[in-house]
Amino acid sequence: MVCWHVKPIAAALYQMSVSWGKFMAAGRGAKGIWKETRQGKGNETKEPLRYQRDKAEKDMENNRDDLAWEEVEVEHIVQDEWIDFRRSAYRLPDGAVFEPYYSYSRRDYVVIVASDCEGNYLCVRQFRQGIREVTAEFPAGGVERSDGKEYGAGGQRGVAEEELAAAQRELLEETGYSSREWAHLLTIPSNATIADNYAHIFVAKNCRRVGGQNLDETEFLNVELHTAQEIEELIRTGGFQQAVHVMAWLLAKENNSL
Repeated sequence: MVCWHVKPIAAALYQMSVSWGKFMAAGRGAKGIWKETRQGKGNETKEPLRYQRDKAEKDMENNRDDLAWEEVEVEHIVQDEWIDFRRSAYRLPDGAVFEPYYSYSRRDYVVIVASDCEGNYLCVRQFRQGIREVTAEFPAGGVERSDGKEYGAGGQRGVAEEELAAAQRELLEETGYSSREWAHLLTIPSNATIADNYAHIFVAKNCRRVGGQNLDETEFLNVELHTAQEIEELIRTGGFQQAVHVMAWLLAKENNSL
């Protein structure tokens, strides 16, 4: 799993946080505009507010497809082999245009809830730049691509490797373990609000050690074995801090895949 190229992204992520604050402020402003419209101006005939609210709720129920935002302008602030970081303008469902809205493209990735023949779970411990902490998590990594980019639409056969193959490769590279018992649990957007990549969740059982680690030049991680109870405690006490990985654990439990 190749780490993010942190330097060109840091400033862009700061701009994203500023944009989100502006978006929330715009939302509060929009409420004020909506209130003025409901009350009417001058000698306009004013409909009862309850009627307008009921009508709006009915219209929303009947026109859920009209909730989509339309991108009307886009600027690629950073677009290299690592990330496509965009500043967009969107036309909202009511016709108003909001900007700026920041989003980005990264490659899809896999997360593996892996257990050995004794029922212990394979975890890795490594530094995460976002929270600036060393944390435990499951083996995971990006779906490799042949076009030299770190992002792009998932499922591009001939460009991106198969997700199962990526999961098997990442487990072997990060831990030295392999398995013949695999199950796909879920494919879900990684962060549907600001990113377009997907996480592919797998379970691997009866893993056996077949070799050593084969890490990338920016990977520094240790392999740990944990019981189910220990993972539950790590999650509870904040020592297992990857949200999608916690979801993978809970999903595996729900599906009796552990």
